Amino acid sequence: MITPGITNKIETMVTKDNIAGAVGSGTIEVFATPQMINMMEMCCCLSVDEFMEEGCTTVGSNVNVSHLSATPIGMKVWCESTLTAVEGKKLTFEVKAYDEKGLIGEGTHERFIINVEKFMARTMKKLES
Repeated sequence: MITPGITNKIETMVTKDNIAGAVGSGTIEVFATPQMINMMEMCCCLSVDEFMEEGCTTVGSNVNVSHLSATPIGMKVWCESTLTAVEGKKLTFEVKAYDEKGLIGEGTHERFIINVEKFMARTMKKLES
């Protein structure tokens, strides 16, 4: 059962592969905002994965975060998520990202519980003429 209070933490290192210049979100060698957001989404998704019924998963629907501080190549970064609300199939998370010197990003992320087969069937109808 999915209830508020579920937490998770994931971490990575800032490398040439996840800096702004490498992912097209800027030209300098610092941890890219899209990579921080991806880490936040992954942290939330993984936190509830074990609670999903067979054939179900979650999809992101809203991200509202601020990237507060730049992180150079070579530093560790991590994300912490806390599930703060469950409203039917809608899950709301508080997310925070840190580097070795402190808070680098924070905000909220919403995900929805979906049935994969039904979701993909609706999505693939977009290809029909």
